[in-house]
Amino acid sequence: MQSSFLNSLGFDPGILMIVVLLIMALVLFYLAHVSMKMSRFLKRYKLFMRGKDGASLEKAMESEFIEVERIGEQCKNQAAEIQHIKDIMRRTPMKTGIVKYDAFPDVGGRMSFALALLDQDNTGFVLNAIHSKEGCYTYIKEIVKGESYIVLGEEEKEALRQAVTTYSNNISHA
Repeated sequence: MQSSFLNSLGFDPGILMIVVLLIMALVLFYLAHVSMKMSRFLKRYKLFMRGKDGASLEKAMESEFIEVERIGEQCKNQAAEIQHIKDIMRRTPMKTGIVKYDAFPDVGGRMSFALALLDQDNTGFVLNAIHSKEGCYTYIKEIVKGESYIVLGEEEKEALRQAVTTYSNNISHA
């Protein structure tokens, strides 16, 4: 098969035919590959759409979006509630110290005590209950940031020290 046109261009028709056949084979392989991908995609699509039409799928997606928005709103509300609880916890007595002692030598049994209750900022009070034969007398002294404006007795100072240091030790061990 001789062609004057191909001869004038300087191409051998046999080599040109082989190159065209190779290109056609590559295109055929690529077409088979794309066809297999498309069939896999169609199988997945049919599985996804089984029993659903476009309207019901849209409704299902809309209800899911509404649910996601509701959950997001709940998360915001819960974050606000957690912050409120943290604010309350800052002011809640969480540090304690107690010292039992004999206020009077003739009473015995260590019936008297000093109890310190402090919040996170070491603000609170020391309650001192002094037990005697005649009765029990209680005194309360305000503590602000670990300090008292009223003179503390030895037992009250020890209860205050326990409240501050026990809580600090619990935090470092946690």
